[in-house]
Amino acid sequence: MSPPLRHIQTSPTLPASADVVVIGGGIIGVFSAYYLAKRGISVALVEKGRIGAEQSSRNWGWCRQQNRDARELPLASKSLDLWEQFAAESGEDTGFHRCGLLYLSNDEAEISRWASWRDFAKTAGVTTHMLSSREAAERGHATGRAWKGGVFSPSDGTADPGKAAPAVAAALIKLGGSVHQNCAARGIEMEGGRVSGVITEAGVIKTRTAVMAGGAWASSFCRQLGIRFPQASIRQSILSVSAVEQRLPDAVVSGGVSATRRNDGRYALAISGRARVDPTGQFLRFAPQFVPMFAKRWRNLRPGGLEGIRGGHETLARWRLDAPTPMERVRILDPKPDPVSIRDTHRRAIELLPQLRDARITHAWAGYIDSTPDGVPGIGEVPGMPGFILAAGFSGHGFGIGPGAGHLIADLASGAEPIVDPVPYRPERFSKSAWGKVAEF
Repeated sequence: MSPPLRHIQTSPTLPASADVVVIGGGIIGVFSAYYLAKRGISVALVEKGRIGAEQSSRNWGWCRQQNRDARELPLASKSLDLWEQFAAESGEDTGFHRCGLLYLSNDEAEISRWASWRDFAKTAGVTTHMLSSREAAERGHATGRAWKGGVFSPSDGTADPGKAAPAVAAALIKLGGSVHQNCAARGIEMEGGRVSGVITEAGVIKTRTAVMAGGAWASSFCRQLGIRFPQASIRQSILSVSAVEQRLPDAVVSGGVSATRRNDGRYALAISGRARVDPTGQFLRFAPQFVPMFAKRWRNLRPGGLEGIRGGHETLARWRLDAPTPMERVRILDPKPDPVSIRDTHRRAIELLPQLRDARITHAWAGYIDSTPDGVPGIGEVPGMPGFILAAGFSGHGFGIGPGAGHLIADLASGAEPIVDPVPYRPERFSKSAWGKVAEF
């Protein structure tokens, strides 16, 4: 059963034209469209299914700086402020609050890596507190156990994945933008060597700028345009349990499991990095580029099944523009959760937080995390295709950095001064023979 998701009304009429068309109604797409509309730019957001129905509502909900890759940290820091600003200026509720994130460990090597990251983060103006054994036990008193150490990042927080993307879409509509659900983008029109329109199942929207924020579908869409974007998706399973009387940490993670409190008191539970790799044609095509990343994570990744092929998001096929595409046959990627992982997650959560023993499981679901070979998203105009901006491959980090990424994308689309240096995210880095280092943190 998929997690609860706020419903947004679709705009009644598909516009004939727009300054920018954003493809994909996840957290990246809605924030991109929102920041464009704030500048008075006409924007149409097209989504093949429902706003936020895929990975944007299926993640942990963490909005963090802690342990970010150095290339993503500026975007993560900006995003925390933007989460707060969005609520104040829009009146919409994303569930965001700076509750602080608690990391607990009995692994001295892990604690040493956290300390190294703390030293690096200081140079970027980020505050994070290393915890002694005593301090970790105090912060993690709900676990009832001793810890060798930990980290508390006080300025980090969480938002509600079931509320966030729809809230931003609602704010976009208030600003005059249009939102079109159950409206798949099939392709791109070109005139004079640049984008001139987006072809949707409901008609063509004339535009000179298109943003591809299609999440796990981005690579197969790019393939239709002759763009090679290496992307691989892994299937992670999560569950939620009902509220308990005792107040537990709002967001805590150990080597065994994570627990995140939602606004209604439920707790979302997951195992960090644990996922299934569902083989597809696209996965096999790009597998050589992903070997370094998967080799580092081999303890947590397991072979999957046919869920990826059934989803159709990693197809190698070319589709017609005048007939239904794979995106229209599967409006929402809703893969089956791994029952073994769900049972293991629930068991580990009770071991970490015994107070959850009497809580009932309310939901169990899975989602596809779209990754790049270096674990950092591709954001920027695609070389050789003026007007086509790629914004995908967020590698499980997109929800938390959604506001900053959306702001950056709006900057690039409008020609404004970028909120952060866009160079580390440029898509052309994937065309090089050196595929970049695997993220260290």
